[in-house]
Amino acid sequence: MTVRAGREFLAIPGPTTMPDEVLRAMHRPAIDIYSKEMLDLTESLLSDISKLFATRGKSYIYIANGHGAWEAALSNVLSRGDKVLVLESGRFAIGWGNAAALMGAEVEVLKGDWRRAVRPHEVEERLRRDKEHRIKAVVVVQVDTASGVQNDIEAIGKAIKASGHPALYMVDTVASLGCMPFEMDKWGVDVAMSGSQKGLMTPPGLGFVSANARALEVHKKANMSTPYWSWSEREGTENYRKYAGTAPVHLLFALRKAIDLLHEEGLENAFRRHSLLGEAARRAVSAWTEGQVLGFNIAEASERSNTVTTVTMSNGHDPAVLQRYCKDKCGVVLGTGIGDLSGQAFRIAHMGHINAPMLLGTLGVVEIGLNALKIPHGKGGLEAAVAYLGEEVAA
Repeated sequence: MTVRAGREFLAIPGPTTMPDEVLRAMHRPAIDIYSKEMLDLTESLLSDISKLFATRGKSYIYIANGHGAWEAALSNVLSRGDKVLVLESGRFAIGWGNAAALMGAEVEVLKGDWRRAVRPHEVEERLRRDKEHRIKAVVVVQVDTASGVQNDIEAIGKAIKASGHPALYMVDTVASLGCMPFEMDKWGVDVAMSGSQKGLMTPPGLGFVSANARALEVHKKANMSTPYWSWSEREGTENYRKYAGTAPVHLLFALRKAIDLLHEEGLENAFRRHSLLGEAARRAVSAWTEGQVLGFNIAEASERSNTVTTVTMSNGHDPAVLQRYCKDKCGVVLGTGIGDLSGQAFRIAHMGHINAPMLLGTLGVVEIGLNALKIPHGKGGLEAAVAYLGEEVAA
């Protein structure tokens, strides 16, 4: 016996559930990629992507996922043999560093911890020791969807500036853009990248990179770029060059609608929505931890992200059993533990197209699973989330 019907609900960190309006936006014929309509669509999207990154710099759209956008960001500002400092706080900055190494860079990892955010003072100290300025770029993620951490990008930027080091500051916003504040210019970020399938509520397949004037100047001397990724190759009057060939028109239709929906809501309201729902999820998990089996992966409450909560399981309990129950019996797909947390955790995503009924339904299903599987847990998790939202959302 199950209590599921219809399609599954994805409570995973990507691809996230998409609004029906975004899906419908793609259900139309293709347009002439040389037409004024296509030109206007491209210009509007590039302008809005820059606004999402909060930059006056140049923005680029790639037919690629986040891993492709990593490559685009790196290849345009690095030369082979350049040294990159990777700030560890989970899986994804390390993945970005691995990409850099495969591309011909020398990579150093500033050792961190999957249970905490990057410490800005450690970044400053390491850069001060690099007297010869061999480090050419510092890379970090704003939110790591494996660990569930949220890094303080502004504080890290201040630490880099305080060190007096000239390295470029590069930030991955795949799991944060459109969900929480990101101020590229204000925080001293030189290169930022993201993807379409999380906070921007669009199918996977679009990657975005923004670069400030300093990064564009470094690009002129970098020798790692290739024709597809190169910013220089994407300049010119022919609109198709902005995509290095045929434009992904239907994904662009979807993105246009998704950004329009964000505009209708208002970015500040979207940030507040994610903050409220993130805390509601944390209230539920906090209640469940009283059973001494479930726990927060990120130790410090202030470092837990508003887009994904990573929940650990111990005392011999397998998170995969809970995940299977939630999916097979209730139709809710939870994120699995990945990397160092494989087999030790599950993840609840609350990013992008997410509202109170979606989140509360997910939390309720997790609680059903915990009860059905007799996994020890503190009671009242769902009630704690409901009570918090009732207090915070004014009548």
